Amino acid sequence: MKLRVINKNIKNIKDKKVFLRVDFNVPIENGKIKDDGKIAAALPTIRFLLRYGCSLIIATHLGRPRGRDKKYSTQVVARRLSKLLGGKRVEFASGLSSSAIITKATGLKTGKILFLENLRFDKGEEKNSNKLARALASMAEIYVNDAFSVSHRKHASVSAIRKYLPSYCGLLMDLEIRNLDRVKQPQKPLVLIVGGAKIKTKISLIKNFKNKASKILIGGALANNFFKAQGLKIGKSLIDKESIRIAKGLTDKKIILPVDVIVDSKGRALVRDIKDISQNDRILDIGPKTIKLFSSYIKEAATVVWNGPLGMFEENDFKHGTLSIAIAVATRAKGRAFGVVGGGETIETLKISKVESHLDWISTGGGAMLAYLGGEDMPGL
Repeated sequence: MKLRVINKNIKNIKDKKVFLRVDFNVPIENGKIKDDGKIAAALPTIRFLLRYGCSLIIATHLGRPRGRDKKYSTQVVARRLSKLLGGKRVEFASGLSSSAIITKATGLKTGKILFLENLRFDKGEEKNSNKLARALASMAEIYVNDAFSVSHRKHASVSAIRKYLPSYCGLLMDLEIRNLDRVKQPQKPLVLIVGGAKIKTKISLIKNFKNKASKILIGGALANNFFKAQGLKIGKSLIDKESIRIAKGLTDKKIILPVDVIVDSKGRALVRDIKDISQNDRILDIGPKTIKLFSSYIKEAATVVWNGPLGMFEENDFKHGTLSIAIAVATRAKGRAFGVVGGGETIETLKISKVESHLDWISTGGGAMLAYLGGEDMPGL
């Protein structure tokens, strides 16, 4: 996909007032940011704009607040951005679209930054409100979207705002699309690894890549639905009725399911052949034979795409499958194969395995990555 990118497609950016939509939806615990990776990822765009004397109005969502809730305030994020910019002053606006804040934004001087309050404090954001979009647009001369992770959503700061300002993509967005476009036209063989819980969020990806992929490896609770659809016993394992229905229609020989699993059987972690699941078992990880099988396909891949954990990796007894696949993907990537990973939980497994640096691309958007690769509409692009 060809994008209008801020460093390539605008003739005169000097001293412009820019509304910059970012994704700084970072994990916060007890008022402190646990991981500022998403903020760091947008720094190249911010520094590029500041280098040309732009004044910036920066906006992000944070969590899923129901109305205004101070624990979801973006003020802590604004402070961390200031620190990452070497102590540069980042002024925080306690609201979004009041006349006072619009006046403050339009009066910003060259090279200054105004950070807005959580976009989702306004109901109009998720309703793609034209009224909110016009108010946000009135603060600036151009709009830059560097928030790939929400670009599959029709939200006011992503979609509607583009009607009111000349619109461009940021440097991070450009990297996302260029790397994911390599997956759309993959070097073969392509191996797709899909985990998680529900097929509904992955169905477009699976269908879109059925003809391109050599193998589609299915794990996590997602696999339970396929087992159930085939009439296999799954005990007390997590399933989803809608996913079972969809799984019945996905019978392609390229789809590879686990041959053995790790179950919780009355508090004990046991290895079971998939045909030997008892009524008290809960399937919570892929087993050793499956790790070996999946790894054999990954070792032959020229392109590997992974989204979704293959087990309950948060628990020590059920993390080995997912972490083993993380290592297998990382070992194959950067050279012998082009390796792409997306999704918050999947990325967390890379961090646990300490193999992040071995991947060719780690997408900042799990759902957006699925939507883009699945050929779905992307209102923010």
